[in-house]
Amino acid sequence: MGIGKIYNYVACSLAVIARCKPFMVSMKYRITWKTILLPALGLLAFFIYLYLFNVDIPTIISTAQRTDLSIYSLAIIFIMLETFFFALSWRSLINFLSVKLSVLKSFLYVWYGVFMDIIIPAESISGEISRVYLVTREQNGTSGKVVASLVMHRLIGMAINITSLLVGIGILLFRGQFSGIVLNLTLFIAILTTVFLVLLILLCVKEPWTLKIIDAAMKLVEYISRGRWKLTKIREDAIKAARMFHNSMDQFGHAPKTISASLFFHILSWLFSLGVAYLVFLSIRFPVHWSVIVVTCSIVVAVKAIPLGVPFEVGLPEITMTTLYRLLSPDMTLDIAATVTILTRILTLWLRFFVGFAVQQWLGIKTVKQQT
Repeated sequence: MGIGKIYNYVACSLAVIARCKPFMVSMKYRITWKTILLPALGLLAFFIYLYLFNVDIPTIISTAQRTDLSIYSLAIIFIMLETFFFALSWRSLINFLSVKLSVLKSFLYVWYGVFMDIIIPAESISGEISRVYLVTREQNGTSGKVVASLVMHRLIGMAINITSLLVGIGILLFRGQFSGIVLNLTLFIAILTTVFLVLLILLCVKEPWTLKIIDAAMKLVEYISRGRWKLTKIREDAIKAARMFHNSMDQFGHAPKTISASLFFHILSWLFSLGVAYLVFLSIRFPVHWSVIVVTCSIVVAVKAIPLGVPFEVGLPEITMTTLYRLLSPDMTLDIAATVTILTRILTLWLRFFVGFAVQQWLGIKTVKQQT
């Protein structure tokens, strides 16, 4: 999550979401030729990677056909539990701020956000903005509190990711199976994530920074429109939401029990996400150490946050996972690494896409019925 994303998230979300009607249009996503083209290019890049490194496609198919479907099906349950506890983690934060959200709604809104994350190339930001919209559509005037809950949730997630990276590094170093390239990459990602974590925390506690960013954004829009767009009302709403946001963040600073509860659920969600990869290895009967999965998953989470503009997160994550599995496991062939990657991504990408799409359609239909 770059500093540009941080500014965009806190400032632009407060400015735009404060006016929900214009934002409503962006929630009605339509499948276009770009939706198909860009994922296809990502898949092509992954297959070129397999070709360049002489990966045997028939071996991948043969290995996948021997998958134990009972264990693989258990991984599907883990996907659902991962999302469920992730939703509970966020819900504990937003409910603390007196924005009441049921367990079912928080679960559905997270799935809606997952779909938006996959479709729109703005890792997690698009999904989080969609959740702000969904909540403020029902409970108007709560955008600042909702953004605060999501920012705090992201802070917790970043802290967990940094910790898992360091733990994974320590275990692999102790076992003597860490290559220099991967070690340097992991340390770089851990340090970079820590820097962004500190910057985000500073932005959360420095209210004048947020107000200056909002003011600059409004002036930029007015300049581009050559004065045709008068944003006085939007500026007032954004400033009001920003102050609500900082007040909410201050409340979190005095609520250790709430933060601990959210952290607990978030850790459970992270453990289930690691369990998905472990079960995939188990389903093809290939033993792997937990540290390999921890480091790989943590790095992939960081890599996916790079704003390369590829919807569906296709191509780069697959290449990264396959390479890391091979480098971190001397006994693993590239064929096995590619097979595990493909089987894992069927669950973590395509299953999530279709479930998220179904939730998005259902919520859309429900909204239309309520308005008629």
